[in-house]
Amino acid sequence: MIEVHLDAWIREFGPKGDELVEAASVAQMLDELERRYPRLRYRLRDETGQLRRYVRVFVDGEDVSRGGRTDASLSGARTVDILHSIAGG
Repeated sequence: MIEVHLDAWIREFGPKGDELVEAASVAQMLDELERRYPRLRYRLRDETGQLRRYVRVFVDGEDVSRGGRTDASLSGARTVDILHSIAGG
């Protein structure tokens, strides 16, 4: 089981606390979160399944979200942090 931490903005559409998820990849983890919390659908990934450009996924502290890909393995992982970046100027 992987402990998933979501930032405050994402929690508005999903769980209010940390979640425990069984998944082999980031894509499977996101599928499970979206199954549990349908309001997350299309907030983290676009219609093609790629991460939205403002979403960052960290597996045990390492950013695995480069290029929007979700195929990173969660084998041996303990925690996943999902954050959204803030743009502006």
